[in-house]
Amino acid sequence: MKVIVTGSSGLIGSEVVSFFDNMGHQITGVDNNMRADFFGPGGDTSWNLRRLIGQTKNFRHFDMDIRDRDGVVRLMSEVAPDLVVHCAAQPSHDLAASRPLDDFDVNAVGTVNLLEGLRLGAPEAVFVFMSTNKVYGDAPNRIPLVELDKRWDYANDEDREGIDETCGIDQCLHSVFGASKVAADIMTQEYGRYYGLKTAVFRGGCLTGPNHSGVELHGFLSYLAKAAREDMLYTVFGYNAKQVRDNIHSYDVAAAIYEFYKNPRPGQVYNIGGCRPNSLSMLESIDRVEGYTGRKFRWVYDEKNRVGDHICYITDMSRFKAHYPGWSVTKSIDDIFDELFAVNG
Repeated sequence: MKVIVTGSSGLIGSEVVSFFDNMGHQITGVDNNMRADFFGPGGDTSWNLRRLIGQTKNFRHFDMDIRDRDGVVRLMSEVAPDLVVHCAAQPSHDLAASRPLDDFDVNAVGTVNLLEGLRLGAPEAVFVFMSTNKVYGDAPNRIPLVELDKRWDYANDEDREGIDETCGIDQCLHSVFGASKVAADIMTQEYGRYYGLKTAVFRGGCLTGPNHSGVELHGFLSYLAKAAREDMLYTVFGYNAKQVRDNIHSYDVAAAIYEFYKNPRPGQVYNIGGCRPNSLSMLESIDRVEGYTGRKFRWVYDEKNRVGDHICYITDMSRFKAHYPGWSVTKSIDDIFDELFAVNG
């Protein structure tokens, strides 16, 4: 099998490369290390590219920008992939606000370039787009919540399992980043439904793992572990530091992509996350890192939350689990922290 992975030096992209390389498939990675431009030295992924080159057997790297429409179409035709996994993105709320054109060109236009390359050069291939739960904007904040000692949680039993794909994306505040991902998300669905291509949208929650170049603007648990290791001052934004996220390991995301590849459902949308067992609040996360480091975590509180941010977001994966019952979350929140601190601390 031939696989194209965009954003192949990033967290999910590199995991997908390793996952399929271990199965003996041929991997073409596309990455121009734009994270270094977006986030500075802390976001540089060249170390991860070197790791992949040293550890893989069937991987080749292309330093290419997905905004290069002709280059994308040409690559798709030349490789003739069986699977395309699109992970390349500008991933930050805050950065999108200061660089909206770059954000839209990478997230929305880059995705359309890939979809059109797929339609013209590899129409039988499966295409998985790594979208985000930020396409829901702040709509999840309308769900009734209760404030507990160290976290926010859903007030009603019927909401306990979290957000499913029926959550609306209209009439809400998204952030510029969320809006650009909505455009890419909808176009990926449309190329599946209108053109009949084998596309899927994976709306990720907090994606994590040891190969994340986490920075303050993006990469929650990775950056938290780095701050704890280096005794950095960390800023928590809003919601009384009780905001909740569910966390999924990059390996489980790669495994979910493989399940979809084996039995594609064109134009389908899936929420992807660690679900309630892997959910943590900010305060609960701080307690955990203090347990690993044995010292107080240095942090300050900014009462202003990030624009369009979620108060409590837990992923309901009922749809994906129903369609792909052979898949499950294999990395617990304990496993995730053990890995982060084995690498980072």
